Amino acid sequence: MTAAIYAGRGGWNTLLIDPMGGGGQPSTTDTIYNYPGFPEGIGGTEIMDLMARQAKAFGVKIAFDEVARIDKEQEGGFRVTTGEGGHTAKAVVYAAGTHPRKLGVPGEEKYLAKGISFCATCDGALFRDKVVAVVGGGDSALTEAVFLTKYAKEVLLIHRRDEYRAGMANVKLVRENPKIKELLSTVVESVRGEEFLTGITVRDLRSGEVRDLEVQGLFLYVGWTPNVEPVKHLVDTDDHGYVLAAEDMSTKTPGLFVAGDVRRKPLRQITTAVGDGATAAWSAENYLLLRGAK
Repeated sequence: MTAAIYAGRGGWNTLLIDPMGGGGQPSTTDTIYNYPGFPEGIGGTEIMDLMARQAKAFGVKIAFDEVARIDKEQEGGFRVTTGEGGHTAKAVVYAAGTHPRKLGVPGEEKYLAKGISFCATCDGALFRDKVVAVVGGGDSALTEAVFLTKYAKEVLLIHRRDEYRAGMANVKLVRENPKIKELLSTVVESVRGEEFLTGITVRDLRSGEVRDLEVQGLFLYVGWTPNVEPVKHLVDTDDHGYVLAAEDMSTKTPGLFVAGDVRRKPLRQITTAVGDGATAAWSAENYLLLRGAK
């Protein structure tokens, strides 16, 4: 979204292609507390709506579509194939982000969207007065566990290690919330139910004890996988699949730039994604100007 804002403001004919209309991962977050300028925090959907309005004000067109493949054409431009057809471009900023990992346990596939969710902000209200479990130990898991206490009767926070990876601010919020029960050094072995999820089986990694727990919701925050499939033939990646890019966000393919969580970087936050987007748009503009594009 930031790249589109910069490109549009620079006077370039800019198309933003996104199945969520540019909302991205921030739109699945209830409240963002670490974005500068919002001391009380701001809703993820709200800030992305504001960015979309800003982009449109600079002439950016937004297509609710999904990119299937990007190819470099012989004359130097790009062909972007989407679910609805295709587009041509002189330069591309690829900022497709990541998608959530699954647990890979028995029963998981059966209950996706039938009790298993990757988005507490989207689905939390469906579990009012019910018991839910959150799996993960990072900031996303802890933040969403706290959010779910607005609806759920009890939230079980399950993490395979004995310490969280999350920052102390979020750990403090979890431990001050009486509706959250922590299950550390614990893993989910399987999920079960009938038409919808009714329970999970967990194992304590310290004692080996296996227990069946009744839950109606299971929210997974166990990591992310980069969405590189449409450009994997045009970029180099690290061992985890993240795109390798230079400081100016350029890839090994001239004219193709990356931004946000899809690239290898030490910190994946909305603030760092915004910086990436600005840099990528600036680099794309320089690339085009050096080639006489208008």
